[in-house]
Amino acid sequence: MTDSANSPVAASEPKTVPPFAVVPGAQVQQVLEGREKQVVELVEQTYRVHGAGDSVNPPSYFLRFPDRPASRIIALPASVGGDVGVDGIKWVSSFPDNVASGIPRASAVLILNDRATGYPFACMEGSVISASRTAASAASAADWLSRGRGRPRRIGFFGVGLIARYIHAFLDATGWSFDEIGVYDSWSENAEGFKGYLERSGTAANVTVHDSPEQLIRSSDLVVFATVAAQPHVHDVTWFAHNPLVLHVSLRDLAPEILLASTNILDDVDHCLKAGTSAHLVEQMVGHRDFVDGTLADVMAGKVSLPDDRPVVFSPFGLGVLDLAVGKYVYDEVARSGQLRVVEDFFSELKRYG
Repeated sequence: MTDSANSPVAASEPKTVPPFAVVPGAQVQQVLEGREKQVVELVEQTYRVHGAGDSVNPPSYFLRFPDRPASRIIALPASVGGDVGVDGIKWVSSFPDNVASGIPRASAVLILNDRATGYPFACMEGSVISASRTAASAASAADWLSRGRGRPRRIGFFGVGLIARYIHAFLDATGWSFDEIGVYDSWSENAEGFKGYLERSGTAANVTVHDSPEQLIRSSDLVVFATVAAQPHVHDVTWFAHNPLVLHVSLRDLAPEILLASTNILDDVDHCLKAGTSAHLVEQMVGHRDFVDGTLADVMAGKVSLPDDRPVVFSPFGLGVLDLAVGKYVYDEVARSGQLRVVEDFFSELKRYG
């Protein structure tokens, strides 16, 4: 016989199923537009929460296809504590062949789960959230990793898709300005298109489309890699002899010898050293992790000093906790405005015994 007085159900507080809402991309953009500074602050605080251990961020799961080897869909489950307090998962696809058809490479949804009941309470368009948290992470890293080195005045974008555009927008909104902006992409029409975007954005910098990767890197104090490269394609260490700050957002552009000649800052060591990233290739080559100097959270906490006589490379694998933090912020803002699109009776079977 069951002792109902001691059962977990009887002993717990009464719970209710939260309403389920769908937050489309237009609402996500409406909330985030013009709030780049707040998103950067939120991302930095989430890094601190993660660094303090108040999060769960298991390994990402990669769904790959034998008949479509360039494409993948990634699941990023996570839970973040602190003031955010939410569980969930991002389901993001990367199909590079989309670009030739004029549509973005990546698409995503973000699911938020209630911490008390486990019930999903929101399904959100995730690509804008993902791009925003990536750009906020890059802008934060550019700030923290350039302290003591002097702010770069020449920036180069290697790869010019959606992520590059968002990174530029977040840098611009958080007080960065440049004398020169360099652009390089393996597709010249993409590079010209990005130059047009920069000029329309009102930048006062001189914008140059470079003919080669070497030209771009040598002429930039801050280099942003935002490509779809599956394996290293930049090998010459001498291109980095001027010791630039490198935001290695796409993770797989740089050959191991370049990372071994640099100061390496990651967002999370265990996550970044897997899935064939450049840092993972270094670990496999040397058999240890001594080349890693620390995480961005370590830099924020003053635990890592950055020399100015080597390149500094930031390699962010992209943590699901960041998506959840930004997604919860968007959800709360939409809910506060009274504009949530609730799907009535989404969970229709709620009686235990019918």
